[in-house]
Amino acid sequence: MHRRALPPLLAAALALGGCVAVSQTAPPESQSKGTDTIEKPSDTAGEEIMYKDTSENVIYLAGGCFWGMEQLMQSIPGVIDAQSGYANGTCEADANYPTVYKGNTGFRETVRVEYDPDQVSLDALLLAYFYVIDPTVENQQGNDRGSQYQTGVYYTNDKAKEAVERIAEIERSHAEKFFVEIGPLRNYFPAEDYHQDYLEKNPGGYCHIPKAEMELFSKLRIDPGDYQKPAAESIRDRLTAEQYRVTQENGTERPFTGEFWNQFERGIYVDIVTGEPLFSSTDKFESGCGWPAFTKPIEKPAVVELEDNSLGMRRTEVRSRAGDSHLGHVFTNDPESPNGVRYCINSASLRFVPYAKMEAEGYGYLLYLFKE
Repeated sequence: MHRRALPPLLAAALALGGCVAVSQTAPPESQSKGTDTIEKPSDTAGEEIMYKDTSENVIYLAGGCFWGMEQLMQSIPGVIDAQSGYANGTCEADANYPTVYKGNTGFRETVRVEYDPDQVSLDALLLAYFYVIDPTVENQQGNDRGSQYQTGVYYTNDKAKEAVERIAEIERSHAEKFFVEIGPLRNYFPAEDYHQDYLEKNPGGYCHIPKAEMELFSKLRIDPGDYQKPAAESIRDRLTAEQYRVTQENGTERPFTGEFWNQFERGIYVDIVTGEPLFSSTDKFESGCGWPAFTKPIEKPAVVELEDNSLGMRRTEVRSRAGDSHLGHVFTNDPESPNGVRYCINSASLRFVPYAKMEAEGYGYLLYLFKE
């Protein structure tokens, strides 16, 4: 790829600071930890600046303090390496914690994540990232404030760009404000050695990501990358009018009319659009509401919960993770629910896969749900 000429004001500012922007792609060997995979772009103006990492299966995630994001990514099966560093700032001379901490270098605390696509998809890593960050705030995550804590997702090849922009568009549609930077990696330098694996060295160290969420992502089996949302025209072709109205237009079927409201056969319920597993019959209970009712999803991140103030009510909407299909709503303090929680889901949003057919349909990895 090629480098765009710097605007005069930015070039002057960098010259005064004694720093040449994006002057070098690889840090000194004393700081290196797999960073010799980053190649320098050529000096032709007019095209997007993007460093190319020779490892195709890599993504750079800025999610506030890099200690927590690094440990989160390391906890996900299929991640080969996660490294803390500084991305998209001025230059190597500024890529050190005392300078970055001042907040005027443009560097973001960023984690370089290399992964095995046979074990985990980029979609899964991106959706895990968005699960733990707050995309609605700028230059802040948790208790940390400053431009170095600005969130961002930076890609180094066109394949990753497609996935990042696709996932970001879904996340953007859910938020009134969206401050996550989405774009190419322009430069990256590893952080100091004492920042690497910081929470392993200091288990009681500060982290803005709860340990419970790290443990959650270390145990997940459903990969959203296996259930990507089809093109819009394909969705319309494969759904009935009622299924389309409910899933794509946020509709609600009439109570006691759906296919599954009073069904209790053993099996799983998957997103009608993508096939992503959502609920199990083991968590389904009899409810007088007239819609299928579940105490919980198979895996919590597989459903997205959003504030819904429509129709003059304050409710929590439930959508599927990979397909972004409208599913229904979730309620608490439900007297009929064994745990007080009722995921009230439209039958039109679901497809049922009987236990006997799970293996044949590719859901054999979830048969453990039915072990005594």
